Amino acid sequence: MPPTDASADASTASVTDRSPGPGESKATPEDTDAEDTLDLRLPSEFIAFLAGKEPEADSPSRAEAPRLTAVRPEPDDLLDHVGDWGPTDTPAGVFQLVPVRVERDLPLIGRWMNDPAVAAFWRLDGTQDVTEQHLKAQLAGDGRSVPCLGVLDGTPMSYWEIYRADLDSLARYYPARPHDTGIHILIGDIAKRGQGLGSTLLRSVANLVLDRRPACARVVAEPDIRNTPSVAAFLNAGFRFAAEADLPAKRAALMMRDRSLRHLM
Repeated sequence: MPPTDASADASTASVTDRSPGPGESKATPEDTDAEDTLDLRLPSEFIAFLAGKEPEADSPSRAEAPRLTAVRPEPDDLLDHVGDWGPTDTPAGVFQLVPVRVERDLPLIGRWMNDPAVAAFWRLDGTQDVTEQHLKAQLAGDGRSVPCLGVLDGTPMSYWEIYRADLDSLARYYPARPHDTGIHILIGDIAKRGQGLGSTLLRSVANLVLDRRPACARVVAEPDIRNTPSVAAFLNAGFRFAAEADLPAKRAALMMRDRSLRHLM
């Protein structure tokens, strides 16, 4: 009967003294604590990064990342470039909105503003400085209001302001929707008044707004409620009366021309 200690020694030998297999190293008693430790090697680029060094540019193991250049976005035009809307055919002739240039247009617009019939509602009569300040305040802004000359068959005959009603103080006085676009109009040529021309041009300009501004669902106007000819002109141009609004400087008739109703009114 073999001794128990002999079997124990044989068992121990069979475990600890077996020959190493292919690719294995023979462990010694001093190495027993390292038997379960993996031999990890960090990439040289990572070591260089930790050391604060730049990796070599010609390192074949690192693909060069593309360089991104910041590009400043073009500022949005709040009214879709009124100056580029171009001419439109109307029953009265070829009409176009031309953005105002103060040095060119101030004398003409200033003269129109001093017409008593205009001054009663626009309140911009007086020296040219009054009109100039009004125009420059719009031109120096962020583009939410664009003053224009209305040119009919090549002749300037009216003054217009195309503006973002949803971004204007008017939006505090009615349930504004995004991209609502407002219109102010002044027929400067006295001989052109009272003949229905205002209604013709208002309809054409409202349609132009809807054609050139796809995001706009409504064209808005707020003539003084006392200005009966103006209110009538908007109604004849396909605008509907929506409400009365107490604005700081007037009681206004809120008029709207809806995209969804443009072919019905």
